[in-house]
Amino acid sequence: MSKVKKRSTSNRSNSAKTLLERARREIPGFSDHIAKFEEQITIGGYSQSTVFSYSRAIASISLHFGKCPLDLDDDEINSHLFSLAKGDQSPSQTYFKHMIYGLRFFFRVYDREDRAIRLPGLKRQQSLPVVLSRNEVRKLLKAPARLKQRVIFALIYSAGLRVGELCRLKIGDIDSDRMQIRIVQSKGGKDRYVILSQYVLVGLRKYIKSAKPIDYLFNGRVKGEPLGESAVQQAFRLAVSKAGITKEAHVHTLRHSYATHLLEEGVDLVSIKELLGHSNVQTTMMYLHVARISRVMGHSPLDTLYQNQLR
Repeated sequence: MSKVKKRSTSNRSNSAKTLLERARREIPGFSDHIAKFEEQITIGGYSQSTVFSYSRAIASISLHFGKCPLDLDDDEINSHLFSLAKGDQSPSQTYFKHMIYGLRFFFRVYDREDRAIRLPGLKRQQSLPVVLSRNEVRKLLKAPARLKQRVIFALIYSAGLRVGELCRLKIGDIDSDRMQIRIVQSKGGKDRYVILSQYVLVGLRKYIKSAKPIDYLFNGRVKGEPLGESAVQQAFRLAVSKAGITKEAHVHTLRHSYATHLLEEGVDLVSIKELLGHSNVQTTMMYLHVARISRVMGHSPLDTLYQNQLR
């Protein structure tokens, strides 16, 4: 089963790259437009996976009509979006979302806000995150045979990291004296500090001693270059399968589990918000719906004021 998933993921990635190559080759002016688009969206602090997804969407609609989005009229765009929304061409709601956001950003790059605001809004999905139990986390952390992978998953869970944050970590970001990890220019272009687990520090020291990474904490195939997000995701899928976990878990599930477990252990919501790097506490509040918290009924504080005093 894992081999089939791996193959399909690889095929989608290759297909998307081919789409961009075709658009550059077949659509007049596309190469210049997409270069400017990718430059601006990268400067905006978006992850490489987001840049790639939005660029793929721009390439797709350009190939569909044989011209760049700037040359499309409103009827053409609405017709295409309607087709995607119905599911005639799009395999998922995620792809439709990437098309909307990609077009919005594309028009902003070219100062065409008038086009961007006419695009349909997206309904917010109310689905709750998948969360692993503590026992499942223990099984997952034991599953990989390689020390590097065990340390990576432990680090993500212990600090609630996004996969991109993990891959961009540098050796100097680990502060063992203050037991903190520095997260640089994360989502929204913000820096933050998270807690360094004592258990993770022991594993990190063993890993660094054996792997001898250069610059980045976790190197990719070439030392001195960061580990790719896809490599982490692939290793995670294999670990989930080996651990016998049947939930629809992804690397980001470790971050969800981190937040939920902290909430269940009594850490306040505002502190969790800061540790996760959320801009708004409302985003963090979704974990209230999945955490198993004992609720205390409302009462008068006067009734409990003297309970612990000796009579």
